[in-house]
Amino acid sequence: MKTIYVYSLKNGLTVEVIKGDITEENVDAIVNAANSYLQHGGGVAWAIVKKGGEEIQRESDEYVRKYAPIPTGGVAVTRAGKLKAKYIIHAVGPRYGVEGEDKLELAIKNSLLKADELGLESIAIPAISTGIYGYPYEICAKVMARVLKNYAPKTLKKVRVVLYTQDVYDVFKNVFDNEL
Repeated sequence: MKTIYVYSLKNGLTVEVIKGDITEENVDAIVNAANSYLQHGGGVAWAIVKKGGEEIQRESDEYVRKYAPIPTGGVAVTRAGKLKAKYIIHAVGPRYGVEGEDKLELAIKNSLLKADELGLESIAIPAISTGIYGYPYEICAKVMARVLKNYAPKTLKKVRVVLYTQDVYDVFKNVFDNEL
């Protein structure tokens, strides 16, 4: 059974904090915590390709060949292969201690903007940059809460923040309880 908590924001967004597996989410798009070259070799990215199929990696490789590596804070879109979602929004987060919170904010905001640009109503997003890029969970949660609270959605109605472990879920829920 999923652990879930729901926040209704003044801007019209419904934010759901879920302990679960982002590859299982039935939303219009899932956000992948990606690197600039869209090489999905570890963490959330690896789990997405493992479950969604190698076509996700092939489409990602083609995107980078065609458009060049994605800058930190930027996003790229591919189809979602065998996943329930229609799209994957690959967001390139910053490395902790190397690039600032402004880049993390940009990666989260650009994910929401891309969802609106695609006319989507729902997305699932992980704790971007908290894996091998080392961002502390609490900082990521505070930045994400700020972006969600200040975002002006067009078509987007629901954002699911999907966290894989109980400890990460607990940090995000605590921060969101105070910030949203």
